[in-house]
Amino acid sequence: MILPRFLRPVRALPIAAAIIAMHALLSFESVAADVRRPNILFIYSDDQSFKTLSCYPESFPGVKTPNIDALAKSGVRFQGAYLGSWCMPSRATMLTGRLPHGVESMTMAGAYPGSTYDPKQTPFLPAQMRRQGYHTAHIGKWHTGTDAGWGRDWDHQIVWNRPKHPDNAGAYYTKQILAFDGVEREQEGYPADNYTQWACDYIRGQKRDPQKPWYLWLCYGSVHGPNTPAERHAGKYGDLKIPMPADMFPPREGKPAYLEKTQAWVHGPDGGVYAGKNGAEQVGDDKTAPGQSRHGTPFLEWARRVNECVLALDEGVGRLMEALRESGQLENTLVVYTADQGFAMGEHGFRAKLAPYDANYRSPLIVSMPARIASDKFCAASVNGADLAATFLKVAKVEVPWKLHGRDIWPLLESPQTDPKLPCFYEHMGQRYGKDVLAHFRGEPDRGGDKNFPPYVAVVQDGFKLVHYLLREHGEELYDLRNDREELQNLIQKTEHTKLIQKLRDVLKAELKRTEAPFEL
Repeated sequence: MILPRFLRPVRALPIAAAIIAMHALLSFESVAADVRRPNILFIYSDDQSFKTLSCYPESFPGVKTPNIDALAKSGVRFQGAYLGSWCMPSRATMLTGRLPHGVESMTMAGAYPGSTYDPKQTPFLPAQMRRQGYHTAHIGKWHTGTDAGWGRDWDHQIVWNRPKHPDNAGAYYTKQILAFDGVEREQEGYPADNYTQWACDYIRGQKRDPQKPWYLWLCYGSVHGPNTPAERHAGKYGDLKIPMPADMFPPREGKPAYLEKTQAWVHGPDGGVYAGKNGAEQVGDDKTAPGQSRHGTPFLEWARRVNECVLALDEGVGRLMEALRESGQLENTLVVYTADQGFAMGEHGFRAKLAPYDANYRSPLIVSMPARIASDKFCAASVNGADLAATFLKVAKVEVPWKLHGRDIWPLLESPQTDPKLPCFYEHMGQRYGKDVLAHFRGEPDRGGDKNFPPYVAVVQDGFKLVHYLLREHGEELYDLRNDREELQNLIQKTEHTKLIQKLRDVLKAELKRTEAPFEL
């Protein structure tokens, strides 16, 4: 080891002097080690299908996301992530490192999306990161309680607090009520562009301590409905060809009966396909004849708008990476791009999240840090939100005084071809958390507008997915994700898979036990 000049000995030192020198050396090494703690840039989009990114082979023909593709080329692109079934539980997991059934005190309250939690019962990870040397920041959407945590969890925060302002909760693409480090004001401009600019300012040194490593959770509101692209992008995909999903309309042999209630598309009299019934975007007061062009949004028009919304995100990623390069922080920053969950675009008849299928639930996941992890690699493993949280803490050398539900995926980042065969467990508990999930077993209907989506637990392992519904009337589903990527054929009744099904059931039971679930299968 090369010592600093002031520690280089010129003659033998007395014991006391040697001890003093050793303390100085240890202090120097401690500072050096702290400098090596990486920054973490966590980019979180909203309701984004992996099919909207051109770096995924399943992407819609003609979509282009060059900056996100470049991020994937500089790091590891995962098969996907299962972070949550909808906005709030996905964020709750990222804030606590625990699955919804292990997040106590959190509940929906008041006018949607009103919600609350007790920070003493439900402490958040960024508060622990602050205490252990990180500067923490949050920019963008918040959907986890009216208390957004500024001053406790976040050193710096520019937050669109939807639970606190229900009347402004739909302003994904218009004027937003934002709190800038606790001071509220209305903000004009296209929100995704605003968030990007403020994040770049933070990366370049504004509103943060330059002596500390930093953690920035950048929560875009795109591509959530009403899917309004920036003016410069509107119409860019006017000729984009979006293939109709194979099972957009019934029959769907082997699928559970609740899909009849979640069918979100209808055939119009002109032969086109329109949003209708469950998920119609009605125009005006005339509610007659759902599915006609003047009442429901055409499928192709909607799908093109969704992809046009992604263009602002892709530009944002390009600007963020440039800010890291210009500020000399690229090599020491872990960059993660994902979404709170996926969003089905016609698959299985859906225009929704919530359901256990990849189209609804699975998010894109890209991780980059050229100095420390592999580059231009694909990892076939799937991870959940608790896994990401555990990995952030491990990389940051931060410990928390509660049990995490995730596993550190750093070995997969260093060696993406290695398959540890760890299961990826995920769940849908509707709007219930903690021990309140037991209400599902008592037959109490879920709150809110997702009551047509029954609660379930699921596991992905060795290329197969098993879905187990908590209400037995819906049964189970088994899919071969390698050979049936669109999950069209439910294999649960195939006798040749009997042993596999039992194995995956055992894995589900083990995961519930490992994560201290308040129920058993």
